[in-house]
Amino acid sequence: MQGSNLSKALLLTLLTSLFGSLVAAGTKFASEHISIHVIVFAQYAIGCLLSLPVVLRQGGGMAGLATQRFPLHFFRGIAGLISFYAFYLALMEIPLVDASLLRNSAPLCVPLVALIGLRISIARRSWWPLIVGFAGVICILRPGGDGFSWWHLLGLTSGLLLAVSMVTTRLLVSTEPTGRVLFYYFAISLVVTLPMAIIHWQPAPWYAWMAVLAIGFSISLAMSTYTRAFFYAKPSVVSPVSYFGVVFAGLWGWMFWDQIPDLWTYAGVGLVVFGAILTLLLGEESETAAAQQ
Repeated sequence: MQGSNLSKALLLTLLTSLFGSLVAAGTKFASEHISIHVIVFAQYAIGCLLSLPVVLRQGGGMAGLATQRFPLHFFRGIAGLISFYAFYLALMEIPLVDASLLRNSAPLCVPLVALIGLRISIARRSWWPLIVGFAGVICILRPGGDGFSWWHLLGLTSGLLLAVSMVTTRLLVSTEPTGRVLFYYFAISLVVTLPMAIIHWQPAPWYAWMAVLAIGFSISLAMSTYTRAFFYAKPSVVSPVSYFGVVFAGLWGWMFWDQIPDLWTYAGVGLVVFGAILTLLLGEESETAAAQQ
C-alpha cells in the first residue's frame, strides 16, 4: 500500500462519514412519519437499483453477477442489515450524537473482530489512534449523566456489527469487483426486509418520502465510498477516520434539533479529529519505512 493509496482510503472514509451522518439525520426525521421497516426497505431498494447497472457493466452483462463467495456476501449482508436496524431503533430513542457515536465505535471493535475471526494481530502502534478516539467517545458521552440505557446498548451493538461488516468487506474486495459487492449487499437485505415493509406500509406526507429518497441515495454513496476505501487500506488503518461521522452528526443535531454541544463535547470532537490525524501520520511513517527497506 503506497502513501497515495492511504490518502485515497482516508478521503473515501471521510466521505462515507459525511454521507452516513446525512442518513442518520434523514432517518431521525423520516421515522416520525414512516415505519423503520419501510425506510430500511426503501434504502436497499434504491441502492440495488443504482448498483445493478454498475455490476452489469463491470461484468459484461449478467455474468457480472456470478460469484463463488456468496456465503460471505450473505454473512456481510445480514450483519449490515441488523446493524442498521439496531442503529435506527436507537436513533428513535436517544440523541443523534449519542446514536452516531455508538455506531462509530466500530473502529474500536475492528481489531477484536480481526483477532477473533481471522487470527490477525494488530500492530502496537495502530492502537494509539483507537485509544485517542475512545477517549473522545468518553468525553462526548459523559455529559448525558444517565449512563447507558438499553437503547444505548442497542446502538453499541450496531457498532459491533458494523465492525464485522468492515472486516468482511475487506475480504470481499480482495477478489470481487466493487459493483458486485455492493449489489449483493443491497439485494440480500432487500429480499429479507420486503415482508416487514409490506406489513408496516402506511401513508405519509410527501416531504417524509422525499427524506426517504435522500436516505437511499446517501446510503448508496456511503456504501460506494466505504467499499472503495478498502481497496486502498485495511480496516484497522482507515476505520478511525469514521469518528468524523460523530462530528457531522453533532453539526446536524445543532442545526435541526437545537442540540448545542458543551465543553465536554468539544473536547471529545477534538480528540476524535486528533485520532484520525494520528492515523494518517502513523500510516505515512509506516509506508516510508517500508519503502526504505
